[in-house]
Amino acid sequence: MHTRTGRRALAVAAALGLSVIAPLTSAHAEPGTGASAIAGGALSPGDLVNSEPSSFHPLPGQPTNTDAWKIDYRSTTAKGEPNTVSGTVIVPRDGRKGPRPLITYAVGTVGVADRCAPSAGFPKGTALEANLIQQLTLRGWAVAVTDYEGLGTPGDHTYTVGRAEGQAMLDAARAAIRLPEAGLGEDSPVGIMGYSQGGQAASWAAELHDSYAPDLDVKGTATGGVPGDLEKVAAFNDGSYGSGLIFMAAIGQNAAFPELKLESYLNPAGKALVGALKNSCVADGAVLGSFKTIASMTTKNPLEQPDWQQRLRESRVGTHKPDAPVYLYHALADELIPYGVGKRVRADWCEEGANVEWHTVPVGEHVSGVITQSPLAAQWLAERFAGRPVRGNC
Repeated sequence: MHTRTGRRALAVAAALGLSVIAPLTSAHAEPGTGASAIAGGALSPGDLVNSEPSSFHPLPGQPTNTDAWKIDYRSTTAKGEPNTVSGTVIVPRDGRKGPRPLITYAVGTVGVADRCAPSAGFPKGTALEANLIQQLTLRGWAVAVTDYEGLGTPGDHTYTVGRAEGQAMLDAARAAIRLPEAGLGEDSPVGIMGYSQGGQAASWAAELHDSYAPDLDVKGTATGGVPGDLEKVAAFNDGSYGSGLIFMAAIGQNAAFPELKLESYLNPAGKALVGALKNSCVADGAVLGSFKTIASMTTKNPLEQPDWQQRLRESRVGTHKPDAPVYLYHALADELIPYGVGKRVRADWCEEGANVEWHTVPVGEHVSGVITQSPLAAQWLAERFAGRPVRGNC
């Protein structure tokens, strides 16, 4: 690999995930005694399976004056079956009594190996997105961060499967409220927040709230860099320095829908790449997957097959009106998720009558979009918690 190409691939590693974490140990959580209860239907979505003390550090050893817990909780797969998802609950240690605002937060792409899970990086101070999360805890807010399905728990990570991600986010909020040590309550106001993959998850959580988790008092959703149309995102990245996204997404879709039979489409080079990606975090995965074309890794393009196309379309954002206001933003020069994809999400939600405040980020690209917009998105959520009117601009 040429030096310039290598540097660009490493740069896109940060852009892909915003959270380049590669801890040495795995956070592979066994569902333990709760597995039979989940399988038997004894637990409801958001019920806790396990919890244990953890810690939250944006940098190694950096104090944050917070309490944190690693949790395993009951959620739901894209097919409607019960599963176990892991995550982290973080609460400021400020002496505050009674309910406080709760943010359910979804990180950007971190990879598909269990060791990449946010809950594995927080105690070590190796999760870069923790710096954005700390902005929320400094406001006195509690934060629940899902690891997503299959990232930190048995099975492959269902990366880019919108329904599974959205349900995991909503159930993380439920689990945080049901964690006694967190000091939250059923009346805790909830905000939904995420960018990139996290933006897809947050957007799905916003759309699913009224049907899947109406018990949560959701005040608003802040979401950006949303890969709202996976087919368009795949076409945009095929053969580019962001092409690793395509192959990770194929792993994720196949994890949720094994009948897609990803393996049957791969040539030897494709099998080797997918095998390596399953054991990689986003930094090394971006390098491994960059500048690869679908044609060079397959005997037949799965994305041209009706069953694959149907599953990708099932993850499209914009098919249902969020029942709470939305702050939606996208960088004009986004080099991974086309700006037009974000605009289409806005148009679809506006056509359905959603209350959307849309922002174009005029300067910067994918990763800088969340860095510059995160404080503004947090302030927008603060205004929702305060009950102030929304300035929608559909």
